[in-house]
Amino acid sequence: RDQLAKYKEPDFASRLFVGVLSGACAAAISCPAEVALVRSANDATLPAAERRNYKSVGDAAVRIGKEEGVLAFWRGSQPFVARAMLVGATQVGVYDQLRSVYHRLGVDMAGTGNVLLSSLSAGFIYSLITMPFETAKNYQAFQKPDPATGKLLYRGTLHTIGKIAADSGALSLWRGYLPYFGRCGGHTVAMFFLVDLLRKAIAPVPPQH
Repeated sequence: RDQLAKYKEPDFASRLFVGVLSGACAAAISCPAEVALVRSANDATLPAAERRNYKSVGDAAVRIGKEEGVLAFWRGSQPFVARAMLVGATQVGVYDQLRSVYHRLGVDMAGTGNVLLSSLSAGFIYSLITMPFETAKNYQAFQKPDPATGKLLYRGTLHTIGKIAADSGALSLWRGYLPYFGRCGGHTVAMFFLVDLLRKAIAPVPPQH
């Protein structure tokens, strides 16, 4: 976004575009770590006969690569990448836009109040929009092939979201929203406060958009 700002005044569309692009790149790179983390964390919740008995996240990563092949790390990557693109747009892009909105409403761009309001609002919007994709990602990443057919129950992002909604109701996509918002909102506020401190340390006068 800062690079684009050298050539044109940032608008909401450019902020969303940069957020989507950065989210997609980050997700594609980090997908193997995410799969290993989800697998190892959820393994203990399965019936004893279905557990893979991972010793740690590192053990899960090694065994997934050996037993299922390297491409298994990107199984479920579609919802993961889609969610990350939404995170980039709704967290980073929306935060940038809200800073300008609150500034026009009289909240000083350079003040902590602007950062707090913008990051809390962005965290709420981001968690509300992305939770169905987070739910779909976890369902896909942790599924096992059907013993009889060898096929996976959940195929794509929209298919997974639709099946969960059909089987358990649409609201089940937001089951556990409050702790999810607590995590996303807290992370968003902490991250943007840190970014703001770094920006002020590097350039004491923040950009006025």
